[in-house]
This record gives sequence, structure tokens and C-alpha cells, in this order.
Amino acid sequence: METETARACWDELDVGVAYAILRLRGDVFVVEQTCAYPDLDGRDTEPATEHRWVHEAGDRAAVLAYLRVLSDPTALRIGRVATVASARGQGLARVLLDQVVRDHGGARTLVLDAQSHLSDFYARHGFVADGAEFVEDGIPHVPMARPPVRAAG
Repeated sequence: METETARACWDELDVGVAYAILRLRGDVFVVEQTCAYPDLDGRDTEPATEHRWVHEAGDRAAVLAYLRVLSDPTALRIGRVATVASARGQGLARVLLDQVVRDHGGARTLVLDAQSHLSDFYARHGFVADGAEFVEDGIPHVPMARPPVRAAG
């Protein structure tokens, strides 16, 4: 299957894409991981929030993987990283994370709260543990950060 990537702020998303993104997040975090939490936290619609996703070629609403990037005062926060069950193991989340690191990793610190079993995945992208492990919604997490990497010159 051929795929493409996309990036938009909330106001640029059409209804079909927004629905597909929210459905993916609900399917993965609420249903599959049985976490009852307020996914609609008010941050999706902030003007600086980036929504990034991989979709089937030619159909932006056929969302296969997703993440969002929030602008916090001291860093950019990556979150809501999810891939549909049928597309896991294809490196789609890696593609999105690579793009975020490429686009923002030289200018700002990137942070995230990784599910602990995925910390090695994030470490391959330059993230390091940045605090003690904690449990959120019954799932162990570890805070991780990737400092800006300035070009030599």
C-alpha cells in the first residue's frame, strides 16, 4: 500500500480527516488500551498545534498513523502517537517522528511522555529519559526529552 504524510493545524482539517484522527485516537487509547481519559483536552484547536498523519495515498481521511505537536513555553511536546492496529510494524509512526525531528529538532527542545515499553523506540530518535517513571491511566510512562541539535558552523 502506498502512503503519504500530511500536516495541518485544526482549522485546516476537513471534517473527514478530523473524524478519522479522533476515531484513531479513541480506538487506540480509549478502547484498545482501556484508558478512560479526556482526549479532547482543548489543545487540538490551539493555533500552534500541528497535526501530522500518514494516510493511504490519495485519501487524506484514510488515517493510518498520527501524532500531534503542541507548543509549550519551553519546548515542543509530542503526543497522541498512534497507529491503527492493521498498519503496525510498518514504520509509520517512525516516519512521522522523523519529520518532527527534522522540522523542529534543531531549534527547540522536543519532549514527550513515552509509554515505558516504547522508550527504546524514542531513544533511537535522540530522546533520553528526563525524569522518573510514572503511571498514567494504569500505563507506566517515562518523560523523555531531545535537546535542540544545532548545525555545526
